[in-house]
Amino acid sequence: MGRVYYAGFVASKPLALITGASAGIGATFARALAARGYDLILVARRRDRLEKLATELASAHAIRADVMAADLTDPAQLQHVEARVRSAPALDLLINNAGFGIVGRFWETDVEEQGRLHRLHIIAPMRLTHAALAVMVPAGRGAVINVSSLAGFVASPGSATYVATKSWMNRFTEGIYMELGRMASPVRVQALCPGFTYTEFHDVAGIDRGTIAAQLWMSAESVVEASLAGLERKASLAGLERNRLFVIPGWRYKLIARAIGILPASLVRAGAIRMARRRRQ
Repeated sequence: MGRVYYAGFVASKPLALITGASAGIGATFARALAARGYDLILVARRRDRLEKLATELASAHAIRADVMAADLTDPAQLQHVEARVRSAPALDLLINNAGFGIVGRFWETDVEEQGRLHRLHIIAPMRLTHAALAVMVPAGRGAVINVSSLAGFVASPGSATYVATKSWMNRFTEGIYMELGRMASPVRVQALCPGFTYTEFHDVAGIDRGTIAAQLWMSAESVVEASLAGLERKASLAGLERNRLFVIPGWRYKLIARAIGILPASLVRAGAIRMARRRRQ
């Protein structure tokens, strides 16, 4: 069990577990959910950042924040977090956000790093989602957000395995969405598919932000708000509820996703190649 940061007491608060919570979209989710009254389990490798964030949120919002420093590419540490999920009957929301990128021709990159990427993007969310749904489905409540990427809809040279893992995440989430729908379960799943977002991700991956048009960049806050809005259940005139499978923040990226779906594959590949060349300039 990680260290707990706690201020005040309010019974029956919703509980969310967030991976990759020390920075970027993960930390932004933590702030948004704390402001909505969620207790939190914050998971990432960097304990110092988690402790700072947990202290901040517990003090500002009178919520409970449990810190778990873990490298989810390590099987033993992943199992520890997985056990925490299974032992949390009050879990309302799992956010599989942890991830990183590798830029370069596949055969010229470090194969061990490629293995880490696959364990973090595929094995970890698969196991944590399995553990969460084993709790949520019998309880008849809860949601899972898998932080994917618009890149999951199209192959890209220079990041072949990154986009492949995000494509897997999209199809994985869609399959579970269909399974839950067939049994009329109220449990919700979402694949969050942002485009270029201002976080540390691109700095760590070595991508020059200046090679990307300024109007394509989005804030982490706008991405998170779009995701949470996509989970909201609101009655419509037809009596239906809002429960989006794929959430693509930003009108530009919605248009891009639509174009990917209708243009010939050869044109989509040509566009991906041009974008990859710009990133390497």
